[in-house]
Amino acid sequence: MTETSDRVLSRLMSLHPKVIDLTLGRVERLLAALGHPERQLPPVIHVAGTNGKGSVVAMLRAGLEGAGKRVHVYTSPHLARFHERIRLAGTLISEDQLIADLAHCEAMNGGEPITYFEITTAAAILAMAREPADYTLLEVGLGGRLDATNVIGSPALSVICPVSLDHQQYLGETLEEITFEKAGILKHAVPAVIAPQDPIAEAVIEARAAELDAPLLLAGRDWQVWEEHGRMAYQDLHGLLDLPLPRLIGAHQVTNAGTAIAGLRRLGFDDAACLAAVSRPEWPARLQRLRQGPLVEAAEATGAELWLDGGHNPAAGAALAEALARLPARPLHLVTGMLRTKDVGGYLRPLAPLARSLSAVSIPGETATLTATETAEAARAAGIAATEAESVAAAVAAIGAVEPHARILICGSLYLAGGVLRENG
Repeated sequence: MTETSDRVLSRLMSLHPKVIDLTLGRVERLLAALGHPERQLPPVIHVAGTNGKGSVVAMLRAGLEGAGKRVHVYTSPHLARFHERIRLAGTLISEDQLIADLAHCEAMNGGEPITYFEITTAAAILAMAREPADYTLLEVGLGGRLDATNVIGSPALSVICPVSLDHQQYLGETLEEITFEKAGILKHAVPAVIAPQDPIAEAVIEARAAELDAPLLLAGRDWQVWEEHGRMAYQDLHGLLDLPLPRLIGAHQVTNAGTAIAGLRRLGFDDAACLAAVSRPEWPARLQRLRQGPLVEAAEATGAELWLDGGHNPAAGAALAEALARLPARPLHLVTGMLRTKDVGGYLRPLAPLARSLSAVSIPGETATLTATETAEAARAAGIAATEAESVAAAVAAIGAVEPHARILICGSLYLAGGVLRENG
């Protein structure tokens, strides 16, 4: 039987009884067996936070590549294919290389317990260490302090995006506890860009940075970003930049762009790189207008727009509501599926004043999915009229039949978004 990356990944899922088990010991053991590839990476920019990590990474990549740099990128989770997680000098990892690196990590692990994320992160680091590049962008998977990406001794730059409540079952019940985990990526004397934070979170980050003598570039103190007259303004000690609004949609993307620009300027990049960061990034499932595929055809047959977003916590719901309110007026209908580990009500309440209805679906293939019934009940409790649908396609068709020219937004989970992108081609 021909080996495929899917087969190898399936085997790797069985090496540990838990999907998430935060510690660094297992991945450090495997990296040592692999010859410490984490010490051979191009300069690392390590990005943590609750919301905005992926967008900031996409903007940093766009800025660095706009300056002519070769950039490795490691992000998670993927949407349609695992290969999306590993970008080598601008190109997604090939199937043959992914198979080889995963299989090598599997062999060097020797059957020892290790989580899926830990061993696949090791494979990503191995692949990135072998390919020449100028920078490596590492996105934290969960938390920071004990995340498998936190094996870099001295990155070139740390970045902490806005921190809020999420993954409390792993990171702690309070904002202080969660921020402590995120601040675990800070390293001795390594500069760190800090996005706008709740004062509680900012205090935790500042205290940890002081212990490590890590210079901070704090939003509101060392740099500012704002929208003005349909443009984006950024200011720091180096001066004022007048830029177009970010290509990625939403007021929160102005903050994300400011975070990326602060990082680029700290690393010595010029205004052209900053312009590329806002004008060139690509990041699917972040309030993305779908333009083609069978789901789009079904929506457009009734004059409807089809949009996709993968946000899934209260802060993401608030940012999504703000972005939707800025779009040209259309009746908004949600197609929503969520995991039972999320604060469903907290996510949906900001959307309630905007949404005329919600069609609840379960997420195919996800054991932790809420049933359509459970999601519909949560939506009604949040103040949204809700029904259940057998699938996203059925929901899109039903909405179009009732309300032509609607804006249909599929939302609530990156796993749901990934399924939609696969289904829609």
